[in-house]
Amino acid sequence: MKLTIGKLAKQANVTIETIRYYQRKGLINEPTKPAIGYRLYPSEAIARIQFIKRAQQSGFTLKEILELLSLDGEHCADIQKMAEQKRQQIDDQLKDLTALRNVLDSLVKGCQQDQSSQHCSLIDALSNQEDAQS
Repeated sequence: MKLTIGKLAKQANVTIETIRYYQRKGLINEPTKPAIGYRLYPSEAIARIQFIKRAQQSGFTLKEILELLSLDGEHCADIQKMAEQKRQQIDDQLKDLTALRNVLDSLVKGCQQDQSSQHCSLIDALSNQEDAQS
């Protein structure tokens, strides 16, 4: 079964612009345009777009997804290594976000302890930190 870009977008639950963007990035092949009529996409394109969307939801970038798509089932060790690297990157981000949250918690606590209407302790703390880094 062949699909127009509009039908493909609807079946894959994405926009036409998403499909065009994926084409520009090399994630989806753009069919040749016939002399008369519309480009027609194979029904397999639906599964490919759904794979791309699921991989994005798992934290992979489009560049990484392109690499995943270029590998076949015989490269399972390479794919596993990519997934492990992605997991480590997410762990690092979580660690950084936790540290950022701790800093914000202490700034908010400072505001709660010093409720002076003359100045804001959060602004003072941020100003002092910036002076210390200069």
